[in-house]
Amino acid sequence: MEMVVSPSPPLPKVLPSNKLMFQFHITPEPNKLQIQLPLRIPKQSSKPTPTPSPAPPPTPATNSIPKTPSSSTTISDVLRLMDSLSLPIPPDIYASLIKECTLTRHSRTALHLHSHIKKSHIKPSLPLLNRLLLMHVACGHLDIARHLFDQMLPRDFNSWAIMIVACVHAGEFEQAIDYFVLMERHNVMFKFPAWIIVCLLKSCVLVKNMELGKQLHGQLLKLGVSNDLSLSGSLIDFYGKFKCLDDANFVFSQLSRHNTVTWTAKMVNSCREGQFSKVLEDFTEMGRQGIRKNSFTLSSVLKACARMDDNGMSGRQVHANAIKLGFQSDVFVQCGLIHLYGKYGMVRDAEKAFEFVGDKRNVACWNALLVGYVHNKLCVKAIKLLYRMKEAGIKVEESLVKDVRIACTRRNMTDKLF
Repeated sequence: MEMVVSPSPPLPKVLPSNKLMFQFHITPEPNKLQIQLPLRIPKQSSKPTPTPSPAPPPTPATNSIPKTPSSSTTISDVLRLMDSLSLPIPPDIYASLIKECTLTRHSRTALHLHSHIKKSHIKPSLPLLNRLLLMHVACGHLDIARHLFDQMLPRDFNSWAIMIVACVHAGEFEQAIDYFVLMERHNVMFKFPAWIIVCLLKSCVLVKNMELGKQLHGQLLKLGVSNDLSLSGSLIDFYGKFKCLDDANFVFSQLSRHNTVTWTAKMVNSCREGQFSKVLEDFTEMGRQGIRKNSFTLSSVLKACARMDDNGMSGRQVHANAIKLGFQSDVFVQCGLIHLYGKYGMVRDAEKAFEFVGDKRNVACWNALLVGYVHNKLCVKAIKLLYRMKEAGIKVEESLVKDVRIACTRRNMTDKLF
């Protein structure tokens, strides 16, 4: 057995799904132990070494020692070995094993490891308990994590943050909000990093709890972090989704500087409320200030251009801007162009944008082209595209199929094509 003492690397980050970009890690503790153990020691050959002679050497026995061991050590192997040697496992080795289990996300091993810690009669420190929390969350044991959290006293920021992010990741947004409210009742108020506030604001939108979102805004003002650009972008988006444009614009106006996130959030709000000319004004001003645009910015502006009464002129300008910035192959930008050109009868341009995407095209691209064909009464092309979608394994929305049928009925083509 070889034990190598070395500083512990950072704990793994938990990335929630549903396109949420929240990250979490616990500050690593120094002087962690890393264990390197071979699972099995190959048997030595029992045959005596042959006497050297001019004859060719004998063929090595099948049970001779291989050059490299083929087996790898598992967490269960380590626990069994330590138990067989009657060696107590110190907390720092437990921490290393928990970290490994968090990385592998092996459910059964996590339960075995937690059970072993309980039977060891050690008193886990708060950082070790937080690691156990994170391990169970990573392995999908949210109920076990809740039970462990309820037994933990005291708790620190990491404890609360793990549970809040875990609930958001699991889609239990009301539970995430409940943890935040419970934390406030215990008069435990930490200076939250930006990503945890973003989690909570998203939860407030999804459960339609505007009042708590305003309370979070107030907490940000108290903590003096209301000028954080990523937080401000989330606040602008939060107020916009509740149709409170005045509040959203107030947050925007109070910032001493702006970035891509804040400008894009503002334009998305204006587009949602039908203020399409305002979207183009903000897009122009954004460029004048030298703020970098991304694919989401461009696709959002293209949605507004598709609603303008200018025969697609503004959309062509945005298209040129996208090419200049190197976003001509972005699937979201191309999807916006397909919709734009289809809306204004530029079917050939819409088809070019569709084919340009190639294998990267998503369902939205297929639907946008189909809507363009229906809008321009190109029934034959619409039917052919439906068959292409079926061959590509794309599930077509029933409402779109209905629109195609209606368009073909008006042109007396239903019997021929369906």
